[in-house]
Amino acid sequence: MRPRPHRPHKPSRGGHQSVWLYGHHPVLAALANPDRKVERLLVTKEAAERHAPAFAAAGATQKVAVMSRDDLSQRLPAGAVHQGIAVLVAPLEEPALEDVLARCSDNALVLALDQVTDPHNVGAILRSAAAFGIAGVIVTERNAPADTGVLAKAASGALEVVPLVRAVNLARALDQLKEAGFWLYGLDERGDVPIGDLDLAGRVCIVLGAEGEGLRRLTSEKCDRLVTIPTKAALAALNVSNAAAVAAYEWARRR
Repeated sequence: MRPRPHRPHKPSRGGHQSVWLYGHHPVLAALANPDRKVERLLVTKEAAERHAPAFAAAGATQKVAVMSRDDLSQRLPAGAVHQGIAVLVAPLEEPALEDVLARCSDNALVLALDQVTDPHNVGAILRSAAAFGIAGVIVTERNAPADTGVLAKAASGALEVVPLVRAVNLARALDQLKEAGFWLYGLDERGDVPIGDLDLAGRVCIVLGAEGEGLRRLTSEKCDRLVTIPTKAALAALNVSNAAAVAAYEWARRR
């Protein structure tokens, strides 16, 4: 198979406007990411003292503003659990799918999310992806959450380390995966085989559907096989982020 030509990166992930990230893990991970442009860093006195070495290592000391917890809360979305620390950052440059696939080994897992819109779920999936060594996560450009503080908080730092690709057309992205030697398995209640019975060696993509709606028809038709995660009759289906974690663990434990 001939390699695809390199294409330029898209400008940014989820828009062009700077966003506030908050909480210890998301902020420290953003500071440690050399690809992040830090614009402002707001902290309480306690957080400033606790994380001073991290601020210095990131070269962000001059951007630190110390304030009270209440003042910090007023600058963030209502209900933000900031733990005394928040950072205003520019969006990350969005990776091209071709570049992610080029970095995949012969045994790699990619997750594809079919219009999963809840930022808590996408963040949790990114966290599982980081924990189990997944090569990347694909979401739809439309009907998927932007890289907000809510998503970053749920991801607990994984937003900075897991490639997140936004596909204009998920069906075409799945075709690209097939061309790159990936087997596509859709998680669906209609599946005819439990995921534990699959041979997950080689290049694998697990496709997960939207909350409540599942996989769209065209998406499921692109899959080589529909598979299930067996559950007790009292609970027909797992939350999409829980299903992603189970599938990722099932793949990782065989490595």
